[in-house]
Amino acid sequence: MIADLATRFDAAVFEPHVTIYAGEKEDDNPAHVLSHVLADCKPFRLSVRGLQYSDEFTKTVFVQFEPNAALSELSRALQQASASHHEYELNPHLSLIYKEIALSEKIDVVDSVQLTFADVLFDSAKAIVSSARVESRRDVEAWRVAAVQRLTG
Repeated sequence: MIADLATRFDAAVFEPHVTIYAGEKEDDNPAHVLSHVLADCKPFRLSVRGLQYSDEFTKTVFVQFEPNAALSELSRALQQASASHHEYELNPHLSLIYKEIALSEKIDVVDSVQLTFADVLFDSAKAIVSSARVESRRDVEAWRVAAVQRLTG
């Protein structure tokens, strides 16, 4: 779906994900932070609330998830373990496209997408290095994976 929307709107293709914490600077050792915080973490499911859109570039059209206490705890733990301790307000969602498009196009996308699932299973976490602000296709395409942690607890 992400690739189809990227082709349709000439936007970046990216890996589906839910951001659970975003710091202000790269940690000295993101692999250590992930392995420390997520060592005993089991894969978990997030329940879908619905499909939405916004004026934010990083939430053009997205799947909104229900709040999840375990995910909130993971977000807080990552914040505490990170070098920056940046305040982060968790809002679990999965973006489907990053692109500035007209409101009518956002509505068309929401109306045309049929979600065939009620929840999503997450079985890994990644530390991503990106620019402080994500405002363009170039910013999205510049993301790089700094560490990966499988959730197997």
